[in-house]
Amino acid sequence: MASQKEDYYEMLGVARDVSVDDLKKAYRKLAVKYHPDKNPGDKAAEERFKQISEAYDILRDPDKRAAYDRFGHAAFAQGGAAGPRGPGGGGFHDPFDVFREVFGGGGGGGIFEEFFGGGGGGGGGPQRGADLRYDLEVSLEEAASGCEKEITFRKLAECEHCHGTGAEPGSKRVRCSTCQGHGQVTTSRGFFTFRQTCPTCGGTGSRIEKPCTKCRGEGRVQQDAKVKVRIPAGVDTGTRLRSSGNGEAGTPDGGPGDLYIVLHVAAHEVFERQNDDLFCEIPIKFTLATLGGTIEVPTLTGKASLKIPVGTQSGTTFRLKGRGMPSLRGGTPGDELLRVHVEVPTSLSAEQRKKLEEFAIVCGDADEPVSKSFLEKAKKFFQ
Repeated sequence: MASQKEDYYEMLGVARDVSVDDLKKAYRKLAVKYHPDKNPGDKAAEERFKQISEAYDILRDPDKRAAYDRFGHAAFAQGGAAGPRGPGGGGFHDPFDVFREVFGGGGGGGIFEEFFGGGGGGGGGPQRGADLRYDLEVSLEEAASGCEKEITFRKLAECEHCHGTGAEPGSKRVRCSTCQGHGQVTTSRGFFTFRQTCPTCGGTGSRIEKPCTKCRGEGRVQQDAKVKVRIPAGVDTGTRLRSSGNGEAGTPDGGPGDLYIVLHVAAHEVFERQNDDLFCEIPIKFTLATLGGTIEVPTLTGKASLKIPVGTQSGTTFRLKGRGMPSLRGGTPGDELLRVHVEVPTSLSAEQRKKLEEFAIVCGDADEPVSKSFLEKAKKFFQ
């Protein structure tokens, strides 16, 4: 007695009312798991891959699925009930075709390279050069005013001897004999046929008749490069600038990559930055805090006058409008915020001490050194 064939829904691990999208997700997961490239030499995995591909091929088609739901496997058996394409109308042939369609591989075997580490979808051809990153530190003053910097770095640049062709001057490129100019080679592995990038020409379809003596056919050489970078006012740590075309050179006709400059604004000895605002701590004498007056304070563009009102308390913050960092996007500049700290003298001369004691007596501080408002709040702790 023949063994009963496994239910397609159970095989894919889905319910009978599964949606088309969820059905596809279930198949994708299993197809990657059991694909022969993931399981070389494993006949059981290869057979399972065929089975789940067959199940998906039936259930993804509305007519086939309806026939399967009504008649089961008999709908597609030889001489069985009439399916959507007549007796035996399942029409399933190659699991590779199903896999390629689901994974977006089109008509090429490059999909296997994409999913299983082959290094690129399909053929070769011109390749754009790699993008590069350069980390550059600037001062807070430079970030505020903008500046121009010249940077030096190493990169793969176009070979001047062969002008990036990789061929010795007077030589030329000829058709690759391995792939016959297609850029891909086809190999068979049991049930499956695979297409991969040609190992001889790297997918270009041609090879160099006589390689360049300077770059050895690469078309590129390592060399120092200098680039001037214009840094706009208002940049901050993490700001990224792009220098188009100053990355590494690509393969012939591939075009160069770009250079990305990532900025880092150095810590400042006086100011601390928060977005576009600048913060500064200013120590003042207790006599100035008591009597009031005007002092000069630093700004990024010079100095400014700050009025200290009579009786200013330690920790008071003053704001200088528009004296912070400029906006990178051209908006309103930030402010400078100055927080004052009242300095208490740590040593007094005999005369200074005498005068201060007299001042304390006049103010009544000798008898009540703590403010009455605080004592009212804290009186329960003194009982």
